[in-house]
Amino acid sequence: MASERKPNPLKLLDDHIGEHLRQSEASGELRAAPSYGRALQFNDGYDDTPAELRMAMKILHDAGVVPPEVELLHQLAALRREAAAASDADEARRLGQKASELQQLIALRLERLRGGAL
Repeated sequence: MASERKPNPLKLLDDHIGEHLRQSEASGELRAAPSYGRALQFNDGYDDTPAELRMAMKILHDAGVVPPEVELLHQLAALRREAAAASDADEARRLGQKASELQQLIALRLERLRGGAL
């Protein structure tokens, strides 16, 4: 009795992808892409993102959605600018305190994302 091998789903997927790439190349669709022939640009923090979060962050990035932690970093920068520009010392101190608290919140959220125990 000859043993029948199950098809490898990854190989089937690779074959499917390969076929689509061949069709796209033959039709000229690949050459029409703005990034055709250029090295991939991973200057968007990809390498700095923990491996287990890369896919989720890439999906958010491609959808034009800013992760909450990035939005908090923008808020922190704005608070620091306001504190530096404040003419009243009490207002500058209040804004500085608010920035400090936000910085702590960001640090805690980033540590939680990295999987660190606190």
